[in-house]
Amino acid sequence: MTDGSQTALLSVAQMTDADRAAVAAGIPGSVLMQNAGEAVAREIARRWSPRAVTVLCGPGNNGGDGFVVAVALAQAGWPVRVAMLGHRENLRGDARLHAARWSGSVEAVTPAAIDGAALVVDALFGSGLSRAMDGEVLATLGAVAQRAVPLVAVDVPSGVMGDTGESLGAAPAACTVTFARKKRGHALLPGRELCGDIVVADIGIPAAALESLSIDCWENHPALWRAQLPRAKLSSNKYSRGHALLCGGYPMTGAARMAARAAARVGAGLTTVAVPEAAFSLYASALTSIMVQPLAAGGLARLLSDPRFTAFLIGPGAGVSDATRDNALAMLRTARPVLLDADAISVFSSKTAELAQAIRGPCVMTPHDGEFARLFDPRGDKLTRARAAARQSGAIIVLKGADSVIAAADGRAIINTNAPASLATAGSGDVLGGLILGLLAQGMDAFLAAAAGVWMHGAAAAAFGPGLLAEDLPDLMPAVLRALAHE
Repeated sequence: MTDGSQTALLSVAQMTDADRAAVAAGIPGSVLMQNAGEAVAREIARRWSPRAVTVLCGPGNNGGDGFVVAVALAQAGWPVRVAMLGHRENLRGDARLHAARWSGSVEAVTPAAIDGAALVVDALFGSGLSRAMDGEVLATLGAVAQRAVPLVAVDVPSGVMGDTGESLGAAPAACTVTFARKKRGHALLPGRELCGDIVVADIGIPAAALESLSIDCWENHPALWRAQLPRAKLSSNKYSRGHALLCGGYPMTGAARMAARAAARVGAGLTTVAVPEAAFSLYASALTSIMVQPLAAGGLARLLSDPRFTAFLIGPGAGVSDATRDNALAMLRTARPVLLDADAISVFSSKTAELAQAIRGPCVMTPHDGEFARLFDPRGDKLTRARAAARQSGAIIVLKGADSVIAAADGRAIINTNAPASLATAGSGDVLGGLILGLLAQGMDAFLAAAAGVWMHGAAAAAFGPGLLAEDLPDLMPAVLRALAHE
């Protein structure tokens, strides 16, 4: 994987370590806080004209950032009120220093504090919140949301958990200004939606302080995998570009056909769909550049013995049956790349250990939450669940959704953020499976192939816009690939 330092998603603990490393390198914490608050004030001034602002300050460093924002806006001529949770004299360290620079009054955090406000700055709690918020805070944030007052969050909207994106009563922000790098809660739902526009501000933390962190989580971006994308050479032929094999279902045939077209569009040199004999004419009449192979008894074993097939997919439209399970196990025995989706996941319900033992080579699984719960523990946040499932199974897990998590058994994880709501349509997951299959067939590393497929899937849908059908997606791939090649 190429350097993804700019797309790194930090844990709360890693952000604390980076702050400490910056201070150890000679940058005072008070300067970092000053830079953070001024960055928020600049972003506010860039987006809004001067108007009545209430700054809500908490009892820790996030509150200190808020006092810097208040001072900066007031000095620029904005009418500013400050409300604080707790008392100014109880602040410590850098937060106490900056609070002392605010010469105005400080009132309590109550809904009355936002009366007349045309903008609210939420500097109550940062990403390190670890407990439920009290009633007055919830009431005040609720009033902000109810009155539809634009809110700017400092670091994260108060109530959003920095490591998980879970909400303990956060009010949605129009904009969130965070520092140095995004946190995981900025990428995971519902945190990502509650953050609004996310701005990452440089507050002077040295690059060395960030590089010293052991990064194992990233926001999905072509910078992570573009260099590993398969590229055809003049000397290439259809076999050197990989041969993808799918098992097609019957009577549900559309899913496998869309997956096959996606595999071909993303660059597989050949794509074959193996189908029951009864379905041959249906598949063959609907597919032209995709080869259709009728399967008599024992026919799949013959195909799997052909070393020219470089990756396999089973699941879309396959049916939850012993035949699907047996075919999936046969594919896994080849130790070549295998993608298990849909019914090929469900057939191993409550048989996770059996599936894990059968995985001998690169394997990608692409469950949605319901399929995931049939094999793995559904408790906990999405990132933790996906990582645990990857460790347990030995497979690359793509836990699908608007915030798809791609997790590897070694703990690496990528969170996708470019999927539009239009992808919530029947068949889009089948196309995703085909995209990943096509990249696997061309020899791409399974973890990066999964991340690339998920990102391309989102990029294609976003480019198409409203009215998307899953069957539109394969034909959108050439434009996505062209853009990736020219960036």
